[in-house]
Amino acid sequence: MHYEWTIRALHHGKHVLCEKPLAPSAEEAKEMFQVAKENNVFLMEAFAYQHSPYIKEIKEVIDSGEIGELRYIEAALITSDYDHSNIRMRKETLGGCMYDLGVYAASFVQRMTGKEPGRIDAVSSFSEEKIDTFTTAVFEYESGMKAHIDCGMVLETEKNCSLDRFQIHGSKGSLVSVDFGFNAPGTLSYKIRTYDGKEELRRVEVPNNYCLEVEQFGRCICGEETPYVTEKFSTDLADTVDQILNKTGYR
Repeated sequence: MHYEWTIRALHHGKHVLCEKPLAPSAEEAKEMFQVAKENNVFLMEAFAYQHSPYIKEIKEVIDSGEIGELRYIEAALITSDYDHSNIRMRKETLGGCMYDLGVYAASFVQRMTGKEPGRIDAVSSFSEEKIDTFTTAVFEYESGMKAHIDCGMVLETEKNCSLDRFQIHGSKGSLVSVDFGFNAPGTLSYKIRTYDGKEELRRVEVPNNYCLEVEQFGRCICGEETPYVTEKFSTDLADTVDQILNKTGYR
């Protein structure tokens, strides 16, 4: 319903903060942004965790060169599955783990690399309802860098369990999540190791990410900022998701 109701709101001159994933396909995502431009309003995809000071610090560490040139990234979000009345578990409502969870892992990799992969391979396990319950994908880049994402709804049913993790390896060292959840508030941490012998646990205080994204969007509407989750970021991610779902046979 994101595409239909966002388009309606945009045509009525409403700014829209739309829950992820923005649209079922990159083509529809691009159309949504075009309608926003035509109506002189803002559209931003709601990836709350992208506004986290923890995620921004990880990106700053990478950009600083502290762990060198990127060689490999992996990210995962795996959760409980749900009762089959849940929209996440039905094909007609675009259920499945890639749309619901994989977009976190894929968007994390995209934020850290700043680019789309040159090649994608992916495979999924499917339920009787023909939704993906576990998906894994490998990204390859022109530089030779590789990335790997996992997502799944395979933990104990309706127990609200989750496994959130990432690792980033560079030519000078590595950075690994310790206390981490994509949308978790509180004290989050990561460990950084460099090949010259340094090892350090770093902590970041994280407020409510949902408040951060709403406040940032408000500043955009007031003319003070531009959306942090940009049109290019969202359409590039939608294109990556398209490729993964086509590779796995979801479509």
